[in-house]
Amino acid sequence: MEGLAPIDGWAIAAIIAKAAGYGAALLAMGGPLFVLVFRSSSTDVRQLARKVAVIAALTGLAVLALRFGIRAARISGMGLPGAIDPMMLGFVWDSPLGAAAIWRGAGELLVVAMLIRGIVGLSAGLIGALLIAVSYTFVGHSLGDPRWLLASLLTLHLLAAAFWIGALLPLRHAVGQPDGARLLHRFGNIASFTVALLVVVGLIFAWLMTGSISNLLSTAYGWTLLAKLGVVAGLMALAALNKWRFVPTLASGAPAAVPHLRRTIQIEVIAVLLILLATATLTSITTPPVNL
Repeated sequence: MEGLAPIDGWAIAAIIAKAAGYGAALLAMGGPLFVLVFRSSSTDVRQLARKVAVIAALTGLAVLALRFGIRAARISGMGLPGAIDPMMLGFVWDSPLGAAAIWRGAGELLVVAMLIRGIVGLSAGLIGALLIAVSYTFVGHSLGDPRWLLASLLTLHLLAAAFWIGALLPLRHAVGQPDGARLLHRFGNIASFTVALLVVVGLIFAWLMTGSISNLLSTAYGWTLLAKLGVVAGLMALAALNKWRFVPTLASGAPAAVPHLRRTIQIEVIAVLLILLATATLTSITTPPVNL
């Protein structure tokens, strides 16, 4: 298929590592955003958001190092020896991935500073979240034209997605608490705006990358993008089900609402994993039609 790079073991490793890096980055960004927006939530819910963010940030740092080796192996064609070759690693460091790693690494270290309680830790985490989001504008398909627009769209897209994804585990924990219904109701109201932002930004970005419907249907990039959009549509349907059916049921005190909500949030987590894999595939082995 047009625009599809050769797929070997190292390409698959690159996709998995990139998906893991995306997940770690989104959780690291989402933690401080959740704590900022839901400062009135219970202490243990906010503590869980901090804990997940810090663990994700540390994981992201490890994945960054792993991706350097995988990238060196792929561009050298030497396999494992290339992954540890100093010269090849130097080439990767001098590439856009090196610049992105500096910004992302700094951002993830600042998120780790959320271990410091209070405004200092939260401020560091929020700055870190912004640095992580911006780091993705140094690599990938956002390097095309118009550069400033693609970079801005990607940053907004990542921050909106991070808020949603970073909230999933804290919200699942909050379901069984006395103020769980109030917290989920407020999240649903805010998510309505973030979902709209995700959709609009995603569609603009997709149009800039594909250029036409025919390109969308005739390239590997287009079909992978369609698969991603299909999973995103299912994720939004689950979110709507939570907002309009299960959250009001939880507020009414119905005991069945708790397991239903937890189950749908678990399904949302699985959907997010599929989206991350599709996104990693888009940026690892496919070429946008506008660049063909």
